[in-house]
Amino acid sequence: MKNCRIVCAHKYIPERKIDNDEMSRMVDTSDEWIVSRTGIKERHISTGENTSYMAGEVLKGLIEKSGISPLDIDLLIVATISPDYLTPSTACLVQHIAGAKNAFAFDVNAACSGFVYALSTAEKFISSGKYKTAAVIGADILSKMIDFTDRSTCVLFGDGAGGVLLQACEENHYLSEDMNSCGDKAMALYGGHMPVDTVFSKEQPNMGKYIKMNGREIFDFTLKEVPESIKRALSKAGLDLKDIDYIVPHQANARIVNYMAKKLSIDVSRFFINIDQYGNTTAASIPIALSDMLEEGKVEIGSGKKLALVGFGGGLTWGTVIIKI
Repeated sequence: MKNCRIVCAHKYIPERKIDNDEMSRMVDTSDEWIVSRTGIKERHISTGENTSYMAGEVLKGLIEKSGISPLDIDLLIVATISPDYLTPSTACLVQHIAGAKNAFAFDVNAACSGFVYALSTAEKFISSGKYKTAAVIGADILSKMIDFTDRSTCVLFGDGAGGVLLQACEENHYLSEDMNSCGDKAMALYGGHMPVDTVFSKEQPNMGKYIKMNGREIFDFTLKEVPESIKRALSKAGLDLKDIDYIVPHQANARIVNYMAKKLSIDVSRFFINIDQYGNTTAASIPIALSDMLEEGKVEIGSGKKLALVGFGGGLTWGTVIIKI
């Protein structure tokens, strides 16, 4: 059985930036209202680059940083809920963009938990001993699923992509995980409805393509379940909260992170937060955060620092992965 480690991380952020003042000219809101409720100050929005393009730029960046050949990649997973097409998969498009011809490529759909789900999946393939190098990318363009007249959602989301390159190794860097789903609460967050609309079907309601969210239900669910997931993952790894250098949460809402810190009885400084710059980038938020942490020198590859990567979102899905960087 093989182990795996993160070799490098990379991100792609669209150039177009929309701050809260500009958002307030589009919908009834204000900078004070958005910051006080979410911690978001600005977000980046695609002006035409699609999900596969952003993810492709991430994969090309990972290849350049690691110094490997695209042909060395034998597994490619893209986590997204905003693909270019239902088929082909975004991962297959990205494989072509970056020339990773030998990669076994597919998508994972787990919304804001997508990256940790994909990371967990890649780790299993590498641990089988049959795969040596995997690229795991989270990429979403929520702007194409957002109603920009709906203040409850349009101020929250941004576009972006991020990813990591994993390689097989002898030392254990993937310390534990705790992965969960709750379909009972699936409709608390949904989008992109595809009704059966054919000459053979009876008339059905079309719930539309836009993201709809019961914010209070998501908030309460997250604070109930996610801290417990972190504790379970730590227990499986034989670790305590004091052993973790950073908790890297999905960047959904700064208030959620603050309440999560209180529930865990730790200082919020133990969490890495960059939601102010990007908004909620769904599956991309954790790998973007990892890329920023490496760029800012908060962690270094090979440092041995321990991180808890925590995803939660639509499905409902949530999970924690404990890694040594």
